Amino acid sequence: MFETILGPFIIGALRVCDVSIGTFRTIMVVQGKKYQAGAVGFLEALIWVNAISIVFAHLSNPWNILGYATGYAIGNIVGIWLEQKIGMGFVQVTVISLKFSEEIAERMRSEKYGITKLPAEGLMGNLNMIFSIVERKRQRKVIELIESIDPKAFISVQSSIPYRGFVPGSRK
Repeated sequence: MFETILGPFIIGALRVCDVSIGTFRTIMVVQGKKYQAGAVGFLEALIWVNAISIVFAHLSNPWNILGYATGYAIGNIVGIWLEQKIGMGFVQVTVISLKFSEEIAERMRSEKYGITKLPAEGLMGNLNMIFSIVERKRQRKVIELIESIDPKAFISVQSSIPYRGFVPGSRK
């Protein structure tokens, strides 16, 4: 079966699966979820060993190698796409608006996003910086909200791992 055209497709599908799973494992490692990362890594390795063993057992078919490489490439794309859809973890959104920081802060609070507003000084004078920790799956909505008020606002997004005292959304 692996000497036919079906072999490269099976190998490619295995690679799409293990590389996509590897994307999630990497994110779990970065977020400090060691036990979940270990379990997912076990599954990833199991699939990878099967895929590579098929390739080595049938080296006479160069299409298998092409299926392996293609599956790896597609697996990266699928893994990133799936992770963006699921949106695991949190991000810190930092906003600097020259004229509309009060409106942005008020609107974010009304939409139940917790924010911290700090006074700052820039080249153009006094302004406010707004910080918010949000679930990654809500990142796009937060950015759209900010841009609807100030399309010229500076927006920075970093991965965030809340350590202590964090409550998603605004406190009552």
